[in-house]
Amino acid sequence: MPPLFLTVLILLGSAGVIYLACEFFVNGVEWIGERFAVGQKATGTILAAFGTALPESVVTFVAVAFGASPAQKQIGVGAALGGPLVLATIAYAVVGWTLYAAKRPLKTATAAADFKGLSRDQGWFLVIFVCKLAVGLVAFAVKPWLGLLFLAAYAAYVWQETRGEQGESEGELEPLKFAPRSAHPPTSMAVLQTLVALVVIFVASRLFVGQIDALGHHLGLQPQLLALLISPIATELPETLNAIIWIRQGKIRLALANISGAMMIQATIPTAFGIFFTPWILDPALIVAGGVTLAAVLTLFLGFRSGRMSRAWLSAMALLYVAFVAIIVAMHLT
Repeated sequence: MPPLFLTVLILLGSAGVIYLACEFFVNGVEWIGERFAVGQKATGTILAAFGTALPESVVTFVAVAFGASPAQKQIGVGAALGGPLVLATIAYAVVGWTLYAAKRPLKTATAAADFKGLSRDQGWFLVIFVCKLAVGLVAFAVKPWLGLLFLAAYAAYVWQETRGEQGESEGELEPLKFAPRSAHPPTSMAVLQTLVALVVIFVASRLFVGQIDALGHHLGLQPQLLALLISPIATELPETLNAIIWIRQGKIRLALANISGAMMIQATIPTAFGIFFTPWILDPALIVAGGVTLAAVLTLFLGFRSGRMSRAWLSAMALLYVAFVAIIVAMHLT
């Protein structure tokens, strides 16, 4: 095991690489959305979200499909529950903090329409996530077939997003980083830039998670504690950094849409993998995680639905993650 200072150095270095790669990714995916006339909201909820959620989905698939032991398969199940929890609490809180730091208001001229669309996303998530938890509480013979329903639910969500109201675009497209002098870069160059950025994000994210694990060993933390409380924060780092970048550019709709779209992917595709390849029975810690996630999403749904969502409301979402940690520790579930 490398010394502590080297672990911290690699941890910080990989986080910096992820941020720079996300700069290239969001730039490339915006140009792809422009080229295929996807619409700005769908660019965030589908293209950007699918790209940044792909590494976590692959990790979940490998864990549940090829895990050599029940413990390894349970890591995949935990990832399918931990990801949405972090996105609904920490990621949205980071959006609120970044809005404050950038001195940007959340309620813009298009806020009413944006909030309506985001509340619809949270509504989709609530229904699917309740089903996801319910399936994990009971055992029955045909459960593996239910994975197909979760995949179908995501397909329905994509269909609805691509045909829904997209709203006016926020700001101008920055020049493609792989072709900075071209006013109309070729689509192939935008796709290449996005794919290269995704590969870098994937590799750097795996390195980042590995250093989190090494740091836990240095600090004497239990592996279960790392897997449940810390690793999900690391694996959702690309989505969070994308949001920071877009807010810095004044593209608040894209930032929020990216997180809500990633939540929908985490609620469906990794869940389908877990149901296909494991018994999908949730232990007490995962049930607590699911309950806190539901509380967080319901809070977001009410905020967006009522039109009262604010920077302070988003920032306060982190308190629910703190509450989750307190419950886990108090009940000795790690």
